[in-house]
Formats: sequence, structure tokens, C-alpha cells
Amino acid sequence: MLRYQYLFSQLVHRELRQKYKGSLLGVLWYLINPLVLMALYGVMLGPLLKAVNIADYPLFILAGLIVWLFFSQSLLAASVSLVEQSALVSKVRFPRETVPGATVAVQLVPFFAMLAMLLPVTWVVRGDFNASVLLLVPLVVCLFAFTLGLALMAAALHAYFRDVQPVLTAALLPLFFVSGVLFRIQTLPGLHSHHWVEPLLRWVNPIVPFIEAVRSVVYDGSTPALLTAVYVVSAAFVALAIGIAVFRRLERELAVVL
Repeated sequence: MLRYQYLFSQLVHRELRQKYKGSLLGVLWYLINPLVLMALYGVMLGPLLKAVNIADYPLFILAGLIVWLFFSQSLLAASVSLVEQSALVSKVRFPRETVPGATVAVQLVPFFAMLAMLLPVTWVVRGDFNASVLLLVPLVVCLFAFTLGLALMAAALHAYFRDVQPVLTAALLPLFFVSGVLFRIQTLPGLHSHHWVEPLLRWVNPIVPFIEAVRSVVYDGSTPALLTAVYVVSAAFVALAIGIAVFRRLERELAVVL
């Protein structure tokens, strides 16, 4: 990747140009979608239905959405990246990991744009600046590594089986509602009689600890729980290692299947 960093940067720039081509607002369109979702769920579940009772609920939602949207949009975009760049992959010799890697890197643009909008607001609302915000750097690195590992697997598998992207699209929708974006998992009603539900939602759903870790820093102004932090680091390492291994195993026939 270091040897081909120029190619990687060009792929990222190309993705950005394609996304913003002909758009007057550019990256602002990436802020509109989460803001609309935040307003919709904030009003519906907050004052309208009174389903949740969380202070500054819109900020709570947005702190989870920035992680979820980066994760979901990266997977969906990366899964079809090799097919969309089939002409380049089939004719030019270069590390194929750069193609899905570039699509994941592009999603950092709206992620940081939303983060830059959210952090000052939460500081004003909370009334103080907590040094725990510095933990965002390793958390974002782990989130990127975790997502990149899954993206590599999705891209390679979709090149062979074109059902992968539709399956991801279908799976991510219900996964969103059990990822803790709209609520704190430990506050779900009925957990006292079904003790297995909370650990199932918290640890089987791989993105939940990342959402909780980032939300702890951004929204709560505190450090993530030790077990959550250990999970985030471990999941990032394992997902990236498996993703690279699967990709390199399947990339040998990419020029043929594409």
C-alpha cells in the first residue's frame, strides 16, 4: 500500500469527484441525511411517542449515527467496488486491496464532517471539555480497521457471488434497529426477565461496542468501559487480519470472475 500510495490517493480522489460531481452542496449532502434521521427519530421516539427518556436525545442519536453510517455505507460501497472497477482490476497489476480500501477511506469524509459538527455542540450543551475526547483517535483507527477488514471480505466475495451486496443491504436494515443507535441497550424493557438478550445484542452484533465506545467519548464525555475498549481493539485486529487473508485467497482469480 505504501508503494502504491499515489494510486490509492487517486482512487480516493476519483471516488470523491464522482460523488460530488454536479452537486452544489457537495459533502453537505452527507450531513443532510443523518440530520434528517436524527430529527425524525428524535421527534418520533422522544416527545411524540415518549418511548425513550434520554437527555439531549438528538445528540445521543447523532453520536451513534456517525458510527453506523460510516460502517454501513463503507460495506455497501466496498462490496461492489471491484465489480465497478473491473476494467482496472483486469488490466493493470497493482494491489487490489486499494480498490475497496479507497471506498472505505472516502467514507471518512462525511464521518469527520459530522464529527466536526457534533463535538462543539455537545461541548456547549455539556458545558465542559473533557480530555477523554483524545481517545477518539485510537477509536477511529480501530473502527476504520474493523470496517476495512469486513469490506475486503465483502468486496472479494461479491466478485464471485453477486448476491453479497443485496444480502448486505437486506441485513443492515434490521441490524440498525438492534445496534443501540436509538437507545441504550441496557435500558431495554424486559431485560430483567430475559438476561440473555443484553449480552446477545451487545456482543453478537459486532458494531455495538464501537457505537458505545464513540458515544461514551462524544456524548457522555467519559472513557469507554474497559471490556468495550478491549473488544474494540481485538475486533479491529481480528477483522482486518481475516479480511486480508480472505481477500488474498480469493484475489488470484479476480481477473477471471470479473
